[in-house]
Amino acid sequence: MEHIELFFKSIFIDNMVFATFLGMCSYLAVSKKVSTAVGLGAAVIFVLAITVPLNWLLDQYLLQPGALSWLGAEYADYDLSFLSFIMFIATIATMVQLVEIVVEKFSPSLYNSLGIFLPLIAVNCAILGGSLFMQSREIPTLGLAFNYGVASGIGWFLAILAIAAIREKIRYSSVPPALRGLGITFIITGLMAIGFMSFGGMLTGGDEAPKEEKTASVQEETNENIALNSSEASEDKEIANNIKENE
Repeated sequence: MEHIELFFKSIFIDNMVFATFLGMCSYLAVSKKVSTAVGLGAAVIFVLAITVPLNWLLDQYLLQPGALSWLGAEYADYDLSFLSFIMFIATIATMVQLVEIVVEKFSPSLYNSLGIFLPLIAVNCAILGGSLFMQSREIPTLGLAFNYGVASGIGWFLAILAIAAIREKIRYSSVPPALRGLGITFIITGLMAIGFMSFGGMLTGGDEAPKEEKTASVQEETNENIALNSSEASEDKEIANNIKENE
């Protein structure tokens, strides 16, 4: 259940483009054709699916405070978290170079279409954001880290694919001159972001625990009121008995 919730939440609710607006440079520049958008989106999915789990391993066994305890007790106090950015970016750059070599080898046309934006995946903030969000959310297992990387990539892929399809259609529409180009693209992106954020109502499982806590709190308060009323009633009865004895 946790894997499914994280998967759909990363795609629709915490979408890299529509929720955090990461990776907007490539999103706007390579979304003029659907074919190019598909190629870049697939590359982003691959890079995120590989780099997020790798960076999770680096974070767990190298960078966190005390992560080096597996080397021995004398290393338990080491804290290499200040190297997170350098290590994460090095991992991402390595994977991007691998993607670039593979695309150039098997699809030269796609390689030429993507141009400079393929190597720029290495500095795409959505790619680094995936690893940093993984670290800040303290994802507990390698499987969930892989799940989060794939889902984040799919979310970015859906975003660029949707805007590319829309931009191909509005090319033949009568858009007001002042809004042509990036103007109408930003407006459509905002509307799409509202649509994606509406998926937040799908995941309501997190409300169950607070509801149970609230019910327990109300029950405890009720019991305290009953006990207080009983104590006051006993005191009133005792006072009445004392008055009656005095009379």
